[in-house]
Amino acid sequence: MSRIKGAAAGDLFGPASEAAAGIAAICRGATVLRRFVEPDAAALLAAVAGVERLAPFRHMVTPGGFRMSVAMTNCGEVGWVTDRQGYRYQATDPEAAQAWPAMPDILRGFAERAALWAGFEGYTPDSCLINRYERPARLSLHQDRNERDMRQPIVSVSLGQPAVFLFGGETRSDRPRRIPLQHGDVVVWGGPARLAFHGVDAPAAGAHPLTGASRINLTFRKAL
Repeated sequence: MSRIKGAAAGDLFGPASEAAAGIAAICRGATVLRRFVEPDAAALLAAVAGVERLAPFRHMVTPGGFRMSVAMTNCGEVGWVTDRQGYRYQATDPEAAQAWPAMPDILRGFAERAALWAGFEGYTPDSCLINRYERPARLSLHQDRNERDMRQPIVSVSLGQPAVFLFGGETRSDRPRRIPLQHGDVVVWGGPARLAFHGVDAPAAGAHPLTGASRINLTFRKAL
């Protein structure tokens, strides 16, 4: 796997023509699809609400005992969890002691289409981690490395309040790019970018018509 070099901080999409093009490269293997799901955002959020009714959002605890500021839930064959025992995927919701809700077809379909647009064919996610950000919640730089097949990309959907996505390199010390994400944007990364460190700053102040002060993020993975 080739090394991903960190880039100087700043808005990646300076020229307005690039931002308006719909698809923009972050680096080799990583792409932003601008407003890709915006026309169907209300339907996606309705699907998220259905998941939440069965598996409510909760603030998980890291192995070190830190309560995460981001509220989380899952749907799919397995869900991502963290507790004192570590980070992992498991088939059951630890709070309900039952299977995670099935992944709604509308969510899976958009993830598959986004991956295809970004150049990853045959992608079928089996897990969707749903994060809810409310100021000052943020997610520090980390790698997604609990999945079995690192050849499969990550698909990340942003809904609601804007936020800045941080996308770095293969080491935590690589200075991350700062990528502004708006309602409906999708980021897809895989291949040489698959193990890039990434994170999210707190959402912008204010309220979105569909989510209020919150930002909802859907992160699709092929975990098994």
